[in-house]
Amino acid sequence: MKSKILSWKYLFFILVTVNLVCILGVLAFIFWPVSSNEMPNKEYIEDESGATFTVHSSKENLNELVNAYLDKELGANGSDYTIRFDEDVQLMGSIIAFETEVPVNITFEPDVQENGDIILQSTEMSLGLLRLPKNKILEYVDKRIDTPEWLTINPKEEQIYIAVTQIEMNNNFRAKVQRFDLENDQISFRIKVPNQKLGL
Repeated sequence: MKSKILSWKYLFFILVTVNLVCILGVLAFIFWPVSSNEMPNKEYIEDESGATFTVHSSKENLNELVNAYLDKELGANGSDYTIRFDEDVQLMGSIIAFETEVPVNITFEPDVQENGDIILQSTEMSLGLLRLPKNKILEYVDKRIDTPEWLTINPKEEQIYIAVTQIEMNNNFRAKVQRFDLENDQISFRIKVPNQKLGL
């Protein structure tokens, strides 16, 4: 009888210890200082010689182009993400946490920078059913997605910086965002074609 009591107490203390470790782990995750990634140096395609053309697009075309790129770049890593351009920018996907697929949904407000890059400022987000601070969710996503050099996730500022001017395009073309009005479906880019490509 005495051994059963000792066994019960032993198991009880193990359960309490496990619960405390889990609670402390969650609290540490929530209150641990958030990392802040450095924003890339802004580049201006106007500083380069070449001809400039304006290209107009729509949300529908942009949806198709961006998601085809995501499938190509992130699909190889087993990541499944979708971008939807509507009244705002929505990122939908999932990450693996504790061997379980957890859905991620983030909504952004786009802000075109003076050099033609874009900052996506988060407005709403969720990580499964967890009610975590937005900066923690972005930090979690940042650690689990391999992003290209021209895309910087900044959890501290709750934003994503897209250095459009630094995206490597075929034939060394360069681009900048000229207008990004999702509400009125008016999207345009300036494309810089280097002089040597024109034989000049």
